[in-house]
Amino acid sequence: MRISYRHLPHIYAIGAPLFITFRLHNSLPAGRVFPAHLPSGKAFVCMDWLLDEERAGPTYLRIPAVARLVTNAIRSGVPSDYQVHAWVVMPNHVHVLLTFRTDPSAALRQLKGASAREANQVLGLTGQRFWQEESYDRLVRSPEEFERIERYILRNPVKAGLARSPEAYRWSSVFEPRAG
Repeated sequence: MRISYRHLPHIYAIGAPLFITFRLHNSLPAGRVFPAHLPSGKAFVCMDWLLDEERAGPTYLRIPAVARLVTNAIRSGVPSDYQVHAWVVMPNHVHVLLTFRTDPSAALRQLKGASAREANQVLGLTGQRFWQEESYDRLVRSPEEFERIERYILRNPVKAGLARSPEAYRWSSVFEPRAG
């Protein structure tokens, strides 16, 4: 197990599931204040609500070509780096549930770096920041928590009003295209 700090604490354990949220640069309102007494889980819910409301910043992930390249980056990550359990690409942020087989920070840096370069090319923003530097992550501590987080990820588009069911949202791990 490895613990590192930037603005947030990061606890990594190879072989244990990790819930990660990363967002577009400047996608939260400037000057927002969360009460200092909020536990990290409640602060995360507040942050995710603001992201779902799309109150500030870019929503580049609404653009199908950009959402597709992020989706492909998640799916085609180096299989020796991580196992993908669930994911969703929202208009301004991404939730993933992964089990790492190697250093999580290096694998995330590769995933975010490659998708940022490609997205900036598509958007004509080469050289600009795409992702917010630091991600939110939480080590999953039990099978019940794993199931709760997986449901949260897959239901996020429904909660945000982007789809009627998890299966109907194109940019998620449960999307099933209809035949015909």
